[in-house]
Amino acid sequence: MDLNIRSFEEEDLEKVLELTIPAWRPIFSSFERLLGSKIYSVVFPDWKESQKETVEKFCTERESANVLVAEIEGEVIGFLSYELKEEKKVGEIMLLAVDPEYQERGIGTKLNDTALQEMKEAGMKVAAVDTGGDESHAPARRSYEKAGFSKTIPSVRYYKRL
Repeated sequence: MDLNIRSFEEEDLEKVLELTIPAWRPIFSSFERLLGSKIYSVVFPDWKESQKETVEKFCTERESANVLVAEIEGEVIGFLSYELKEEKKVGEIMLLAVDPEYQERGIGTKLNDTALQEMKEAGMKVAAVDTGGDESHAPARRSYEKAGFSKTIPSVRYYKRL
């Protein structure tokens, strides 16, 4: 596997958006099971469209975002977006996705490692990332842990149908 990690280019957008849906489908399916369909349908009425909009904004509209892509033989198979919070000297990973056909091969970890190195070179002192605690986020948590993230703050978010 000849993996290449590089900076995002405008022509990568279509493929990044394309891999977004299958990569995050298990997460949103988990959310629906956890929340129940009545709450889920209100909180995430069209997750596919809103997820694509979020990814597109991070890739093209947010000046503070840095985006990396992973490619094999010229095909984009993953991406990671991070921001540098200069005033706090904190780099924060915002989005990470790998095409399901390529998951569990260390690609997410390699994207994390590259982002962390770039953060360090930019003078950041701490790196942070938020992720879910449910089973669908287990692959992401493994990737972050393999990249050296080890300090966590437990968090709980509640929902109630009104």
